[in-house]
Amino acid sequence: MRQVTPLSLTMAFSLQLSVVLWSVSFTTAQWCYQGQYSCNATCSDPSVWFTLFPNCGGDRQSPINIVTSKVRHDPALTELHFQGYHEAHDVTVENMGHSAHFTLPPTLRLSGGQLPDTYKALQFHLHWGTDASPGSEHTLDGERFPMELHIVHIKERYSTLEEAENDTSGIALLAFFFEESAEDNTHFAVVAEGLGRVRYTGNSSTVRAVRLGDIMPATEELHRYYRYRGSMTTPSCDQAVVWTLFHRTIPVSRRQLVTVSRELVFWTGKPMADNFRPAQWLNGRSVFRSTADPVLPSAAAAWLCVLAVLGLHWNVH
Repeated sequence: MRQVTPLSLTMAFSLQLSVVLWSVSFTTAQWCYQGQYSCNATCSDPSVWFTLFPNCGGDRQSPINIVTSKVRHDPALTELHFQGYHEAHDVTVENMGHSAHFTLPPTLRLSGGQLPDTYKALQFHLHWGTDASPGSEHTLDGERFPMELHIVHIKERYSTLEEAENDTSGIALLAFFFEESAEDNTHFAVVAEGLGRVRYTGNSSTVRAVRLGDIMPATEELHRYYRYRGSMTTPSCDQAVVWTLFHRTIPVSRRQLVTVSRELVFWTGKPMADNFRPAQWLNGRSVFRSTADPVLPSAAAAWLCVLAVLGLHWNVH
């Protein structure tokens, strides 16, 4: 019979402990959204991303809450130029475990609008809530929209996103808010259908004849936007992004919003919903707007009412 010595017991215990610690470190090193987090602590939610990814604790993080009364007008923020956005392309959609990415051809180019370079497209993805509940990443005067579209570009001199992340303006990100409408958005249907084909992490599929410009608002409606410097909103949160957030929202029906929030599954096995990072501190950064008149429709109506009353007063006298 083999004799068990204190030394062998110690070695066996050490080996078991190492396996346990490795297992814990592996699971906690996986980042997740707050909605994925559980009492089992199998992943790290946004509040502790910075402990695993130091950049997530930086002073230029995204998303942010845009306070419209504090936004500054910058006359240099002129019209943006979109090349290839209305051409039809077959794109690949893949479930990445935390979202689904639609790969875009580099022939889509973005320039103008005080961007420091010409950028080529990489991919687009979405952030949403649960069954049409608020789910955008950025907020406007504290309001969260039901969904947000991100179109990711890198400077055309770079080959990969990793290269661009080493440049403080290496990435140009376009953001659009969605707003609930009475009718389905026929142009968005191709995106929703693509998501339905990649339910689980690692699943991929080809989506035929995608025209990104059809999903976006009309080009002539894209002259009003906000601009600020920030980061990627997922780890490793690299602070290399020039953000452009548009005033014009994209209409989408409640049915489509609910469908999107039920199509996919996170890498943890939970339904993929509420995949947004909370708003981050501005830390002294300035947010700029492209137009000189930030008058919202409700404010414009109020001014018309005042002018009408004044006009009536003058006519009476």
